[in-house]
Amino acid sequence: MDWTREQRYRKIEEVSPEEISNLKNKVNLCPWRQTFHIQPETGLLNDPNGFSYYNGEYHLFYQWFPLGPVHGLKYWYHTKSKNLVHWENVGIGITPGDEFDSHGAYSGSAIEHNDKLYLIYTGNTRDEQWIRHPYQCMAIMNQQGEISKKLDKPIIADVPAGYTDHYRDPKVSKSGDTFYLVIGAQRDNKTGCVVLYSSADLMTWEFEGEIKTKLDSFGYMWECPDYFELQDQGVLIFSPQGLEPEGDKFHNIYQSGYVLGAKLDLQSRVLQHGDFIELDRGFDFYAPQTMIDPEERRILVGWMGLPDIEYPTDRNEWAHCLTLPRQLFIRDGKLVQQPVKELQALRKYKYEAEAALFNETKMVDGFKGTTYELICEFEQADAAAFGIEFRASNEEKTVIKYDVSQKKVILDRTLSGEEVGAAYGTTRSCSLEADRIKFHLFVDSSSVEIFVNDGIEVFTSRIFPSQDSKDIRFFVTEGSVNFKTVKWDY
Repeated sequence: MDWTREQRYRKIEEVSPEEISNLKNKVNLCPWRQTFHIQPETGLLNDPNGFSYYNGEYHLFYQWFPLGPVHGLKYWYHTKSKNLVHWENVGIGITPGDEFDSHGAYSGSAIEHNDKLYLIYTGNTRDEQWIRHPYQCMAIMNQQGEISKKLDKPIIADVPAGYTDHYRDPKVSKSGDTFYLVIGAQRDNKTGCVVLYSSADLMTWEFEGEIKTKLDSFGYMWECPDYFELQDQGVLIFSPQGLEPEGDKFHNIYQSGYVLGAKLDLQSRVLQHGDFIELDRGFDFYAPQTMIDPEERRILVGWMGLPDIEYPTDRNEWAHCLTLPRQLFIRDGKLVQQPVKELQALRKYKYEAEAALFNETKMVDGFKGTTYELICEFEQADAAAFGIEFRASNEEKTVIKYDVSQKKVILDRTLSGEEVGAAYGTTRSCSLEADRIKFHLFVDSSSVEIFVNDGIEVFTSRIFPSQDSKDIRFFVTEGSVNFKTVKWDY
């Protein structure tokens, strides 16, 4: 359906219980509802927000438009977990509609201070001419889980000179006794960047200026910035919009990635860094956010979706989910992502196999299904290519493979089922030189997350196969390869 502005900016509080019930029924009839990923009860989910550990639990909020699979009046929806695996839906965390968030509680972050959780977010407003003005706003959660907005005034009311009203997504952190915010911004010349604020008390913020990088003209807007330090290095994650494809890179409508280098010099605001590297090589990954947990792990969650793309679940009135939590490391000048160890709690019955393949595609007893974890290691290859076909049938398959001659990992969803985002291509690939290739797959009803060689590369994608596409096949072309594999049902 074509959504009018009025429909997009309806509040769920104004909708009848009958309409909500009908909406939920339509969602629940969808064959692609996930089984172990965070997903919305109805409507559209996007950016993860407020990812934090507070009062003995992990808290994760997300952008939510409850009334359909479109971007409209955004709420913060609250979910929490004791173990990063089983998430409890708490309910609406931040309701928009006040003076400084009249047209949406946009993305932001959280930090614990004085035994409370401070939530900092962008309040979206529009005037009668539909001109945007962003405010940086605050809400505070107490130990009983009650959230109250600071209504008297925003913590940052104005956009500094030199920047447009595309000014959002505050990410809060603390260094010493000082709090810092990084905010995604667009300069007046329509290029993207990140700006820095500081505060002694979280309430009064001082504009420090722009973080100086080597990327002076790199897309027209940088969303969802996240600066942190890991293994004595500085990392800036952000999601630039407006990059042109370049070789195997930047083929999604918008990208997410990072630069890595020396720690940010807070006085000069200079960030010495290397190249921008995509965080994820798949089709559906955007707006990631990280947090530091009690074990001092740096953990990342991303939005498994993209703006401005239609998905097959739209017709059932919902869209998108979040990725599994991933622990970050630095190895050989790159960020490495690995599924958090707690996810092993999902493992049920285990199947194992190993074999040599010769110019063949092979199925193994017990290796099929729609929701599972699978690890497969290939070595001693003398072949053109080898890999795995999964969620497969006579008509459908999703393929992850290693092309030996090109030294590339390739994910192919050309035959994955119902199309999504085909205008941006149906394969994604990246270069990888290695004698041993390990694919670690987390397959859910309508997604796959693939960690290659212990997370040196990751491919995250939604897929929409029929429910009877359950086969798993191991293959090699033009030669031979040895493989060993293990699968756990979920």
